[in-house]
Amino acid sequence: MRALFHTAQPVPAEYRSNFFHLYFDIAWYGVLAASAMAFVSVYAARQGANALQIGLLGAGPAAMNLLFTLPVGHWLEGQKLSSAVFWTAVLHRLFYLLWVPLPMWLAPQVQVWVLIGSTLLMSIPGTALAVGFNALFAEAVPPPWRGHVAGIRNALLAIAYIITSLLCGQILVRLPFPTGYQVVFGIGFVGAAMSCFHLRFVTGCSRATAQARTGPGLGDLATPGWNRLLADGLRPGAALRFLIRRQALSLLKAGDLPRSFVKLIAVLFSFHLAINMAIPLFPLHWVRQLHLSDREIGIGMAIFYGSVFLGSTQLARVVGRWGNQRATAVGGMLMSSYPVFMALARDWRLFMVGSAVGGLGWSLVGGALTNYLLEKIPEEHRPTYLAWYNLALNAALLSGSLLGPLIGGWIGVRIALAAIAVLRLLAALAIWKE
Repeated sequence: MRALFHTAQPVPAEYRSNFFHLYFDIAWYGVLAASAMAFVSVYAARQGANALQIGLLGAGPAAMNLLFTLPVGHWLEGQKLSSAVFWTAVLHRLFYLLWVPLPMWLAPQVQVWVLIGSTLLMSIPGTALAVGFNALFAEAVPPPWRGHVAGIRNALLAIAYIITSLLCGQILVRLPFPTGYQVVFGIGFVGAAMSCFHLRFVTGCSRATAQARTGPGLGDLATPGWNRLLADGLRPGAALRFLIRRQALSLLKAGDLPRSFVKLIAVLFSFHLAINMAIPLFPLHWVRQLHLSDREIGIGMAIFYGSVFLGSTQLARVVGRWGNQRATAVGGMLMSSYPVFMALARDWRLFMVGSAVGGLGWSLVGGALTNYLLEKIPEEHRPTYLAWYNLALNAALLSGSLLGPLIGGWIGVRIALAAIAVLRLLAALAIWKE
């Protein structure tokens, strides 16, 4: 663990507090992500939710993001950023406390709709948190240190996720239903509360201590943490921070975009669409067709993010050999195998194999995609282009979360997963050739 925090140069004293609290923020967020966030779809499936209802759990945040990103950007302009991030985090994460007593209050189907409704409501302050946090990260971590801090945060996130998912799987096996899920949701709320606690102490650095520069650099776009992880597909939130700038808000109305960039956005939209179409189908398939236990699902999640962690350690070598574009494409091809393994699985065995291979694919895509995008856009127009990409990304998440369940209900979940795997592969090949 000491090697994880080792640096060639000592961290300046004025940055240590921010770095410390950013590390613990993401570690506790990993606890939340691997408990309440990871198992809510599985719980909904066990309570009788259909594919469309599970799709709404993922589509809700995307819809709120599309609706509220620009108003949130205007609101943040007049706020103290550190305070705004803390209080939006508190408001957003208080909803996880509501999930703990839910099984005692309502009938199963009513619980499903309450989960959907609460996800929609919490996504409003969640949008402000996503926009504000990425801006706060840019203020709290000077450019030369951003890659270092982001790398450690992602490593801590993976470690916390693996440990917590294994723990939650054991809890759900040992405790009766739904008591086990209440405990898991409670663990998630503790993680959410502790993450908020550490966010309270993250402050912006003075302009005098930050390195001056003329434009947004690559370090600005180092993703501070995986947002919603597997449940939400890929959503690099760094582009959102540009939307709090007044000039960026007006750039969304800019005129003609280059044809090459429109083609790139179309290819990436197709890729994200194919990724998100399958996500609502997985919990239904695990619960109703594979009949996996909660412990097996927890182990599968741990294997997935263990592969992400291991793959991330080799990312620099892979990118150095293939480049960001081909690394993204190869990662997409590996991710296309995940729904294939799920469609072919009859028990836990292929589920575990698919989790390992899918995690390796995610490590390549998650690490190379943003840099691949940056290579394709001119630096002077970066805020505009990233804003358009963010809109396309959330549109893909929203439409994929709704379209996947409809296809699954029409042709069956297994066949739908196989078909979506083909779409993922075609999108990855399009990235390779783009």
